[in-house]
Amino acid sequence: MDLNALGDFQLVAAHGGFGKASRASGRSKATLSRRVADLEEALGIRLIERGTQRLELTEAGQLLLGRTEGPMHEVAEAIAAARDSLAAPRGRLRVAAPLLFSQVALGRIAAQFLASYPEVQIEAVAEDRMVNLVDEHFDVCIRINPAKDSNLVGRCFAKDRLVLAAAPSIQMPVGHKETPFRVPAVVTPSYRDGDIWSVNNDQFTIQPQPVLRLSSLLMVRDAIAAGAGAAMLPQSIISQMLEKGTLVSWGISGNEVELWVLHTSRRLQSPKVRAFVDFMCTRYPTGSFVVQS
Repeated sequence: MDLNALGDFQLVAAHGGFGKASRASGRSKATLSRRVADLEEALGIRLIERGTQRLELTEAGQLLLGRTEGPMHEVAEAIAAARDSLAAPRGRLRVAAPLLFSQVALGRIAAQFLASYPEVQIEAVAEDRMVNLVDEHFDVCIRINPAKDSNLVGRCFAKDRLVLAAAPSIQMPVGHKETPFRVPAVVTPSYRDGDIWSVNNDQFTIQPQPVLRLSSLLMVRDAIAAGAGAAMLPQSIISQMLEKGTLVSWGISGNEVELWVLHTSRRLQSPKVRAFVDFMCTRYPTGSFVVQS
């Protein structure tokens, strides 16, 4: 099979037609059409339905595109890496990260990474959703307690804990009761009426009485610091307030929360991705996620 012809087929499919592919690549429509026709003849199958208003891939064409797009991308990266002799990470690096991590840490991390690797341009997107790295063209993502995914690999770079905290003015429950303590609470949209908060290995439980519902954990932190009630928050964003006495810990909830930097499990890892993964791990040498002021 002619890999150049396969590349031309992918180019035409990606742009939705010969005309758009021609304008994007600077190659003539006739050349692209001929190369795709040569590929179809070599394979003995039709890949593109011609004569329609817009390009339509046949079932065989869709299958070929889906099975070869990733490997051809790896080949292109391998050729680029060989040309550059793997000398230095460069190019655009697209990063997807949760909103809170982006707000409290990613800006500083991106600036420090840029200082070490000036030829890399970071494009970070902050969203609390599960992005698809391949379909949405992300190079890496930050995830909290990620589920196993055979398509992704990576490393845990830091850990955090959930802490039930409140201002000193809010009376902390004392002793143990079989029924949960009722406490004014500041909650997020994920809270559901009737939820129970348990801390210190179930030594005591809290039945939150929501007084505020806020969409940002930073808003929740500021609200409980002002005395609105108790809240369950990551230790990383309240550790300095706990040290100063602005907030008081009522206990730890559950197990440690792991923060991972993930990328696709392609055998060939680009220099920019490898550099970013290594940088994230060296950024937190103690393994604890601590927000810098």
